[in-house]
Amino acid sequence: MFDALKYSIVKSSFRILALVMASGFWCLQASAQKSKDDGEVSTEVVTHDGDGIFDGSAYFTFSVKNSLNTDQEGSVSYLVTTEKGEKLFDKNIKVKIDRNSNESYDFRIPELKAGFYKINFMINVSDYDDTTRRAFGIRPKEIRSQYARPADFDQFWQKAKDELAKVAPNFKLTPLPKQNTDNREVFLIEMQSLDNYTIRGFMTVPKTNNKSRKFAVLLGLPGYQVSLDPMLGLDNDLAIITLNVRGQGNSRGEIDTRRDEYIFHRVEDKNKYVMRGVIMDCVRCIDFIYSRPNLIHDNILVSGGSMGGYLALAIAGVDKRVNLCSAQNPILCDIRGMVGEVDWPITSFRKYVATQPGFTMDKLLNNLDYYDGKNFAPSITCPTLMGIGLLDPFAPPANEYATYNLLAGKKRILVYKNLAHEITEKYKELEGRWMRDTFALF
Repeated sequence: MFDALKYSIVKSSFRILALVMASGFWCLQASAQKSKDDGEVSTEVVTHDGDGIFDGSAYFTFSVKNSLNTDQEGSVSYLVTTEKGEKLFDKNIKVKIDRNSNESYDFRIPELKAGFYKINFMINVSDYDDTTRRAFGIRPKEIRSQYARPADFDQFWQKAKDELAKVAPNFKLTPLPKQNTDNREVFLIEMQSLDNYTIRGFMTVPKTNNKSRKFAVLLGLPGYQVSLDPMLGLDNDLAIITLNVRGQGNSRGEIDTRRDEYIFHRVEDKNKYVMRGVIMDCVRCIDFIYSRPNLIHDNILVSGGSMGGYLALAIAGVDKRVNLCSAQNPILCDIRGMVGEVDWPITSFRKYVATQPGFTMDKLLNNLDYYDGKNFAPSITCPTLMGIGLLDPFAPPANEYATYNLLAGKKRILVYKNLAHEITEKYKELEGRWMRDTFALF
């Protein structure tokens, strides 16, 4: 599911390094097409707003091209539902589309309250049937979660950091000369984290003859069950660290779960849940950065997609040493609001609860309140960039906005109306420029 979230590197005109490569475009052609007599019926949905966000009623145009040598008769329709699938509006109109012609149908959706909605456009004519799925938002900056942050949330995480501070880090840096490139040196990094768990990752730094040269830092955080490798690039002023948190990659160690079991590992105890250690692994990596004299300690960008996006928010919330936060499609945001709305990870949690006598979904959700991305947001004071897809099945846009709207520092969100669990090249370019401008890397 999440293999596509492995990091990739591109070099732009700004020498940008960024994460989670994806492609997108404004209008999508319907993928299914009916061919006949060297012709076809095809459809296109145009959203009359650049990013699918509206202040009032949503407005779409559904276009049909009939290049067949036969007339097409039938209907076009739409269905609007909540993100949980509850029907709100529908409309069906009878159509006749002449041979070798184009027709367009404008649909204005009745007024809705602030939130996100799913909309399906259907065509059912003589030689063609298809459904095009979209989503749209109405005044999302007004979205607020109905679920409260635990009163002792800050104390819970301070206790975790206090426990981490008692663990000797035993930082170890091992050169990997066989992986060096013409311009970068590669190192294996190792350290002891919470519960004396050994975590590992990689650091690459530009080659230089200037022993006093210092570098800004990009800390790349992993997606769900993704193994990160050394990240290379052409930037001569940036150190890049890729961290494999406990139970993943070369930090798998004693947490050697099956892929689908990792998300609920020890979730029955909020003080032993795997994500408690994972987030402290990220804090320990900041400790590592601060231990290195060749790294600039106030030029740290944390960035990741999916679980990595979630971890970027979490570490920025618990550790003020983070200077910039970039979260792409972060999972585990407004978790209670995901119940009945998404398949993963809720189905995995339910399956686990069913195997644990005396454990209930209510108890599980009470524990997860301490790990909810939105509950870290009020503590995030550093500038934050978020990227979301309106069709995301794992990180729904309303949940993302419930988190984004709570961010305390400067913030910006990029919305991709036709994408799912991904972002685009535009996001990567913006992230790179933002980082370089903020850190004065010219």
